[in-house]
Amino acid sequence: MTAVDALRSSRTGLWTAALDALPGPRAQEVAAEIEGLGYGSLWLPEAFGREAMTAAQAYLASTGRMVVGTGIANIYARGAMATNGAARLVEALAPGRFVLGIGVSHKPNVERDRLETYLPPVGAMTTYLDRLEQAPYFGPDAVLPPIVLAALGPRMLGLARDRVAGAHPYLVTPAHTASARQTLGPGPLLVVEQAVVLGQDRAEGRRRAHAHLDIYSGLPNYRNSWLRQGFHDEDLVRGGSDRLADALVVQGDEGAAVDRVVEHLDAGADHVVLQVLGADLGEVPIDEWRAMAPALATL
Repeated sequence: MTAVDALRSSRTGLWTAALDALPGPRAQEVAAEIEGLGYGSLWLPEAFGREAMTAAQAYLASTGRMVVGTGIANIYARGAMATNGAARLVEALAPGRFVLGIGVSHKPNVERDRLETYLPPVGAMTTYLDRLEQAPYFGPDAVLPPIVLAALGPRMLGLARDRVAGAHPYLVTPAHTASARQTLGPGPLLVVEQAVVLGQDRAEGRRRAHAHLDIYSGLPNYRNSWLRQGFHDEDLVRGGSDRLADALVVQGDEGAAVDRVVEHLDAGADHVVLQVLGADLGEVPIDEWRAMAPALATL
């Protein structure tokens, strides 16, 4: 079974940056528990924590079934030749269990933190994919894993449709999922991230939702995406308006999380990855992951 087939079969997984808060061996133990709970995938970001390729391999090494995806590996973090060689090795060590998600990140992250020049997104990704395809490789690992793009707007979604296995949108509504599926067509893989706050009262749920959106609401790529999704300038205050927070972050019990997953699946997603928001970025929400697993198993 390919990774794409496995994602379509399992339907749900987790997206988390929280494992970066744990020592490496403990993070591997938690990844193994996530697999044991029945989640079909584990997706990890690349920003201020672990390097995406080595982190993916660490979690693949501690599991035996679950798909691991990068959500996303930043194209400004490594050249296409390095990505080509690394992705082939990770795929060879865990055949059919790795998905390479790549994206253009954001201008502040690239220029302030990585000291690189941020280029027009679609052009930069097109060039990167060209170089990835053309990169020389003389090792025995012949197979590249499936690639998905961090795609929000129609042009990047079109590139995902035409050049790679599919798309991995982040911070979107089910209506965006339906629009993305229409752009992609029936064949490409669509893996959608969905944030959720479980088991908290309304005030704490909104606090966590606004804290989650605080950084993203200052990034032009997300602001433009939310305007395309029907939100307005008044929703784009730092941390987002209540309307934006309620639309993008599910707040409630396990049933509410399942209901939103079903909305995305009905809208055309192949696989939905849930990002459970703890009290802060350093909290690993293992209890919530445990509580949510039985409800998701019914899908």
